[in-house]
Amino acid sequence: MEHTVLPELDVPEHVLQPLLSIANCSTLNSALEKLISSARTEYGRSALAAINIIPLVLQLVKSLSTLETRSFLSSSLKLLRNLSAGEVQNQNSFITNKGVEIISISLKSVVIYSDSDQGVVRAGLQLLGNVSLAGEEHQRAIWHHFFPYQFMEIARIRKTEICDALCMVIYTCCSGNNEQEGELYGVQGLKIVAKIIGTASEVGFAEDWFQWLVSKLCLEESQFPTIFYQLGMDVVVNSEDLNCKVAVFSEEQAFPLGVLSEVLNQQTDDISVSNECIMCVLGILKKALVTVDFSSRGKSGLPTGIPAVDLLELLLNILRDLEPPEIIRNSSSRDENQDSAHDLLKKSPYKGFRRDIVAVIGNCLYGRKHAQDEIRQRNAIVLLLQQCVTDEDNLFLREWGIWLKRNLLLENNENKQEVAELELQGVVDAPELARLGLRVEVDQITRRLKLVNVT
Repeated sequence: MEHTVLPELDVPEHVLQPLLSIANCSTLNSALEKLISSARTEYGRSALAAINIIPLVLQLVKSLSTLETRSFLSSSLKLLRNLSAGEVQNQNSFITNKGVEIISISLKSVVIYSDSDQGVVRAGLQLLGNVSLAGEEHQRAIWHHFFPYQFMEIARIRKTEICDALCMVIYTCCSGNNEQEGELYGVQGLKIVAKIIGTASEVGFAEDWFQWLVSKLCLEESQFPTIFYQLGMDVVVNSEDLNCKVAVFSEEQAFPLGVLSEVLNQQTDDISVSNECIMCVLGILKKALVTVDFSSRGKSGLPTGIPAVDLLELLLNILRDLEPPEIIRNSSSRDENQDSAHDLLKKSPYKGFRRDIVAVIGNCLYGRKHAQDEIRQRNAIVLLLQQCVTDEDNLFLREWGIWLKRNLLLENNENKQEVAELELQGVVDAPELARLGLRVEVDQITRRLKLVNVT
């Protein structure tokens, strides 16, 4: 085995030779590849744990500190990562042999200039994530060496794979640990989270760890206001600024709102949202409405908000100021006076805006008689009934409108009576019927609808 190591490698013989012997290989590179493959299986990890391989690999990592040895360092970290995947003996050996300290030093020496450097950081984080799953002692060791400064340095790396792995480590280390959670919710911790969100808003995320971390902090732990304004420090200072009349929000601030909306849509029964989060979202909505461009109809989509407190009045006012749904606009386009009136109304700033308003109002009314009564007292029943139509710019508007109507009338006799007393004034032209040569008219005697053949 005279040529087992490249000249630039400075690996001690008492580390190198046992590794080559275990893998039955003549070169370090081939030995690492073989061991990585073996450690992918439960049997392989158990067999390697029996011969106490972790200290050898950690000693190898300590000797790989130069740029020329970067590929070997990456392979060594991948081997440790695989060895620590659910194998308690290896996880414990990693902690006992100061593995966290060794990995911390190795990652500090890596300068992120190339894909190979990024691969090293990712493998190191995945290793720490696997080790952290072993329990509180392992989580404390990782947290002690990496929080806050090294976590912050890693959070600055604009790579999806690294962002995902970092979220895994932080989320796992804080789950059920009050001390680490407290530090994460502190000034330094929330700065790290804000940096992670900024990175994810730029490069995206591919795994669930990011969503889990953000939803835990923002929805469950009342940290959303602090994080939101941390992301927009250039334009606002703190949550007290909610009362200002002009709002300037950044793309980084909009990003977590979309993420949280998706989480809530997917897990409506599993997540409880803090009052602080709800009030903050309401404040953001109020500020955003001041600067939203209602003069032109938007062509892109945007997620919805969350109901709270005086939101009903706010949304009803928005809905009144909006131009009517497309099918109603088209049916009244023959009337020049109607055209002029519609021109004065606001246009939806994005596709789905009307649907989102209707959806939130419908959810506000669910099982809340005081909210149902407020709709009637504000003379908004007819306005809401007009939303039960199809609209190309608002997918599922009719379905949300029906949901709203159901919640508006359920077990509310006063609202039912008001609807029953409504008198049909006219009908909206339906393009589908027109293509068939049909039209819906109002019978002047019975005031009922009837289908008329116009061909």
